[in-house]
Amino acid sequence: MIDKLNALLAPALMERLTLVVNHVLASEPDAVARLLPHQGRTVRLLLESWPRLLPTPPVLAFRITPAGLVEWAADEAGGDLLVRIDAGNPAALALRMLAGEQPAVAIEGDAQLATDIDWLLKNLRWDVAADLERLFGPAAAHELHRLGSWFAKGLRAAIERATALAGSMRSR
Repeated sequence: MIDKLNALLAPALMERLTLVVNHVLASEPDAVARLLPHQGRTVRLLLESWPRLLPTPPVLAFRITPAGLVEWAADEAGGDLLVRIDAGNPAALALRMLAGEQPAVAIEGDAQLATDIDWLLKNLRWDVAADLERLFGPAAAHELHRLGSWFAKGLRAAIERATALAGSMRSR
């Protein structure tokens, strides 16, 4: 049942994720310029240590387009570059990434593509506040961003406490 639901939702989720990634890439001309020479190449993200109780994530492979953006490559088995990410705690990983922290990654494959992807991981950030301001105006955007930051900070603290509690219970 969960596998069937996952098969239905995964493509829609990946299409939305691709739109967000392209939005962030397009907002930074240097990012697009770094990807342009790599058009047609594929970057695959591998989530290692994914919890078995959670549904299997979809294939995270992205082909670089002639426009210097990306498209989801669900059918891509290999890839020109493999980016390994420790996803043993997916919630904490997502919160750290939303907070702008770079996850620990291991990159394997083409050296120049790896250099450019590493630059993107270190330098590219989604300016959520600017997007909120374009949608809602400066006053509402400031409050929404402040509330979102407050919520993310509280959620991050709760996950850290739960992780510490689970670690102490395992050591008993």
